[in-house]
Amino acid sequence: MGMGMAEGAPYWMLWDELVVGGAHWSGLLRRGTTLRLTDVAGGGNVSALFYNYEDRLERYNMADTLKAQHTAYLTRACVCYSDMGRVMCSITDDTCGWHDTLCGVTNASMVSSKYGDAPYRQRRNEYHRNAYDGFLNELGKYGLGKRDLAANINFFSKVTADDDGNLKFHVGNSVAGSYIDLRFEMNTLVVLAACQHPLDPATGYRPKEVRLTTWHSRPAPRNDLCRTRCPENERGFRNTEVWYR
Repeated sequence: MGMGMAEGAPYWMLWDELVVGGAHWSGLLRRGTTLRLTDVAGGGNVSALFYNYEDRLERYNMADTLKAQHTAYLTRACVCYSDMGRVMCSITDDTCGWHDTLCGVTNASMVSSKYGDAPYRQRRNEYHRNAYDGFLNELGKYGLGKRDLAANINFFSKVTADDDGNLKFHVGNSVAGSYIDLRFEMNTLVVLAACQHPLDPATGYRPKEVRLTTWHSRPAPRNDLCRTRCPENERGFRNTEVWYR
């Protein structure tokens, strides 16, 4: 595929795929590869989990990711840490600006309560899906299951807390064409679910599609913005590089 399929892609494209609203996806993203997630229509949400492809007991750790970078959300120049203190991927570009790390995913009872029952036997491909079951469907392909679920990222969604701890979902955080670029620093099993955010106030079941685009980008250079964001990130990158010596 040509470079023109993803604006700003610095090296040759690998593949390009559309994930329909409500669907789930998984795959291997290798070290030195960038994955662009694009919110095609606006108002989308993509729930994500990351696992070390060679040792799947190692996976994305929300607490370490936030603590090390002194943040409660993710955006450009942030990285995603594993529970072994290694950088799994880096956010090299982001036109959205805020990605939720705290609120988890929808499950079947939540979707049924909010949007009504629409089982597959009645609605076929128009049935109501949820991210929890989507994650389990994908994890099962790699010998993983319920005990391997962890706190996830909700790309394109913004949630803030007020002084009393009440959470607020910000409608319109992501507009049509918003994207985020994830450069993978280790071989990573990526699991995605294109389902609505659990705090989405919409009264109808309307999950949005997401486009996946990948290209070769090489691992982070020494002067990389994600590496130099804070001393903790420099140590995290070094831990990852030791893994690949």
